[in-house]
Amino acid sequence: MPRPKKERRIGCRPAHSCFKPNGIPMSQLDSIALAPDELEAIRLVDLNGLNQQAAAQELGVSRQTLGNIVASARHKVAQALVKGMALELQPVSQQSLIGGVDEQCSSAHKQDK
Repeated sequence: MPRPKKERRIGCRPAHSCFKPNGIPMSQLDSIALAPDELEAIRLVDLNGLNQQAAAQELGVSRQTLGNIVASARHKVAQALVKGMALELQPVSQQSLIGGVDEQCSSAHKQDK
């Protein structure tokens, strides 16, 4: 039996539920799901420029776990872009949001600048 997954601290919720190629109905596309912790990890590392140790502390996981999450997220994003797939962003649970803050990632990033 695997260990229970440790609760991740998510800083914001995605502004949209999916991204897909323009002009193709969702019903005609294969899709790949991006978990909330994967989106948060690439937001912290790639968008906000945190090093992996600092990002791991923000997310509430070890540095090694963060590296695994980032690698998985980048692979999924690359796969969606190259293969023309829809990227579905899974919803964030309210208890995962840091301090219960319920703001969209797009507005959170504007405040970071």
